[in-house]
Amino acid sequence: MSQVDIYEKELAFQTDRRRAAVAFIKAVSDLWYDKSIELVLFRNQLIDRNVSEIINLHEYAGEFVQKPISIFDSVEIAQAILSLDLPPSKLDIGKLTYEYHLEENELQEATAFVSKKLGDAKGTEEITPKDVVLYGFGRIGRLLARELMTKAGKGSQLRLRAIVTRGAITENVLEKRASLLAQDSVHGNFSGTVSYNVDDESLIINGTTVKIISANAPEDIDYTAYGINDALIIDNTGAFRDDQALKRHLKAKGAHKVLLTAPGKGIPNIVHGVNHLDHSPDNVDIFSAASCTTNAITPVLKAIEDSFGVVSGHLETIHAYTNDQNLVDNMHSKYRRGRAAALNMVITETGAGSAVSKALPSFEGKLTSNAIRVPVPNGSLAILNLELENTTSKDALNATLKKYALEGDLVEQIKYSIDNELVSTDIVGSNAPSIYDSNATIVSADGKKVVVYVWYDNEYGYSHQVIRLAKYIAKVRRFTYY
Repeated sequence: MSQVDIYEKELAFQTDRRRAAVAFIKAVSDLWYDKSIELVLFRNQLIDRNVSEIINLHEYAGEFVQKPISIFDSVEIAQAILSLDLPPSKLDIGKLTYEYHLEENELQEATAFVSKKLGDAKGTEEITPKDVVLYGFGRIGRLLARELMTKAGKGSQLRLRAIVTRGAITENVLEKRASLLAQDSVHGNFSGTVSYNVDDESLIINGTTVKIISANAPEDIDYTAYGINDALIIDNTGAFRDDQALKRHLKAKGAHKVLLTAPGKGIPNIVHGVNHLDHSPDNVDIFSAASCTTNAITPVLKAIEDSFGVVSGHLETIHAYTNDQNLVDNMHSKYRRGRAAALNMVITETGAGSAVSKALPSFEGKLTSNAIRVPVPNGSLAILNLELENTTSKDALNATLKKYALEGDLVEQIKYSIDNELVSTDIVGSNAPSIYDSNATIVSADGKKVVVYVWYDNEYGYSHQVIRLAKYIAKVRRFTYY
């Protein structure tokens, strides 16, 4: 075959592959908007992806599981799912396609294969949608609003109904709130529409009205006056941190449950995927989603503890600067944080080391911790220096973490990276709270001391953990297949 013929064949293949990606995108959209079935590819989101992104994700998936995951197979599986009568679900088409390859000699027909794999879905209970109120609208609040509205679908899970802020609700205020939601210097433009209605005191997000409520005290609000009932209040302010202060939310008419997006005192601190099942929303009214760093390290620590045992260790988190630091040198209540955040590396404290034991009691007294704030606006790195009970090797440790990333209870939490060139900007926008850097792992010669590197988007990855926990509290978790 001549070079010209080879080139023409390559062009034809690329055309077919991109055409298949278009068909796949349509199937993903039809499943989401018609049936509230969300497809992901090894936990990577597929909704609102373009053709090139879909193809790149398939190439990554093939490299990750070391078996080709073809877009042509994915189209076949997606269309098979579309043909079945399934309840609202979240399905990993990467796992399904991989298993389809493994069982191809047993079941050749895609619809029969999918029906067999997803048979348990038909017994799932019907979901009652839950009203959500964001109390506070800062960095985390706006990311939660973006995700809630992007993934609203048919409104069968969490419904963002209102946002509570302080101060008068003027046209200028609404314009600024809308602008901050629509445009973000770190996370880019919102992939939807945002406008505002001055007379109605509301933001219009993707054509849906979200009320803006002004209040100085949570107990003063009557949510029922806005048609909001039995709402989950997600407190993003950081002003209320203990059980007594957070109970004030429950005094408001129309409020039902409370979720704090920070470590809390006197309430369950939850890392979803690790200890959420220890606290039933039937018995608990107020939850904490812990901190971004705690959510980053706890899943990986659980995997290592369960597999090898941990004697002791030290956590050093290299953390992006945050809003509580100064832009230029100025007074600050804490040591060193008064120095210009974008110019300095700043040693400070973190409670994440001790906070791990709230989710994993076996770590009580095992970890010391410290933090260094560095001049990046987002994207952080946790370095875990651990002494193990049982010996291991780099290959064995990595294989264990890869297994946890592929199957089990922590597949939403741990993303396994095989990228030799991974840097902090690469993990911005990752919905996993823990990105395990397999190429950076260090194991001592005796196999008892290990150093592991865990990246995390301290805003976006954490926000997704908050939403996972919110769905659990609200009892709107769909059938999942990972």
